[in-house]
Amino acid sequence: MQPAEKRGLLYVALAVAFLSTSPVLIVWADPMPSLLKTTGRLLVGALVIAVLSRFVRGEAVAGEQQVSARSHGQSAARFAAYGLVTALHFLFYVASLEYTTAAHALAIVYTAPIFVTLLSAATLKEPIHRRQWFGVGVTVLGIAILAGLEPTMTPRMAFGDLLALLSAITYGFYSVAGRYERGRYPLLVYASRVYGVAALWLLPAALLIAPTAPNGSWDWPQIVAVIALGVGPHALGHTLYNASLRRVHATYVNIIASQEVTGGIILAFLILGQVPSINSLVGALVTLIGIALVLK
Repeated sequence: MQPAEKRGLLYVALAVAFLSTSPVLIVWADPMPSLLKTTGRLLVGALVIAVLSRFVRGEAVAGEQQVSARSHGQSAARFAAYGLVTALHFLFYVASLEYTTAAHALAIVYTAPIFVTLLSAATLKEPIHRRQWFGVGVTVLGIAILAGLEPTMTPRMAFGDLLALLSAITYGFYSVAGRYERGRYPLLVYASRVYGVAALWLLPAALLIAPTAPNGSWDWPQIVAVIALGVGPHALGHTLYNASLRRVHATYVNIIASQEVTGGIILAFLILGQVPSINSLVGALVTLIGIALVLK
């Protein structure tokens, strides 16, 4: 394994630590509507990364030089698409937690390796070996065990699970886009623009519903939770995730990031009192085996 790949694996491992806090922070932001939570986290994340890029020598300048060397129209169209996919991914994910448990939402979102692998092979010409496909399959099986055989399934939970599946599909596009642009834009320039454009897609609707938000939506605990979402899971977690995508095959990165499921379940138990089932524990173990098979 090349040094760059090792750094990429380290980046995504660090990303998991930040991403795992997301379910708890999203719940803490209740009763703020999902649309406002998502828009807020994207705005905060974009602002943090944009400011950070100004302090990283050469990042902002290099970004402007690369943009000026290309068609602004093509660049704008691509980033509009990336921003829309990113906005939908986070909106579906945040909304799913209003209807289903953190274990279900996280588990279903991380069926994303299937979509990442298919899209990487189709668009980036980056197929993986048969043994690694087997590892992807084992990982997805572990996620299915973690979320499956739910004795308390209700129509409400099923709707939440559907939202999580839509989040998984858009996560696949989001991941492949980050790898596709790795040679075109510096990391922080790319990240701040994607987060910013994603926020702009949601901002009109967010401003429209903001006056009708339930009582308590704008109390300090909710505001702090959204700011923490933007700084921790988003600015730090997702930017580290994108940094890893620039060094390692998108499927491998997504497989490791799936351990957000395990971290999220642990934190949901410790902080929110959501006791994990035997399915959750067995499923987390199986996903770890799958990751080992992919990376072996």
